[in-house]
Amino acid sequence: MISLEQPQIQEIAEQLDCGFRAFCHKTTGKLVFIIDNSKFLAADWEEEEEQVQEEIDANRDEYIEIEAMGSSDSYRVMVDFAEQLTNSRLQEQLFRALDKRGPFREFKYVIDNSGDYREEWFAFKNQRYLDWVSQQLQVSE
Repeated sequence: MISLEQPQIQEIAEQLDCGFRAFCHKTTGKLVFIIDNSKFLAADWEEEEEQVQEEIDANRDEYIEIEAMGSSDSYRVMVDFAEQLTNSRLQEQLFRALDKRGPFREFKYVIDNSGDYREEWFAFKNQRYLDWVSQQLQVSE
């Protein structure tokens, strides 16, 4: 497995976070992204995406798939973000949101209305996704 540069790791993290599946060719390092049908059930695949999927399926041993975070991992990132906040009022709001039904939606609502903390959240989540991708790439070497 070749090692990937930071911009490639960033691209993988962004695509996974947007709901794509990410694959890396083991020898060339070529990155391939396709729609994750489990997240977009009504997605209409283009002919090109079907061809890419067929290529990956036919040569599965030449590619590694970098997995997206599962819901429990994503939930943990939200908890970790809330725990590290120094703003006790926002921290309390986020913990309440995480305890409600639909914690992802509730967390998003609170964070979207938190002013500058919204950007802090995105930076925190992005860093955690970069770490997530890097860890998977190290394991696959």
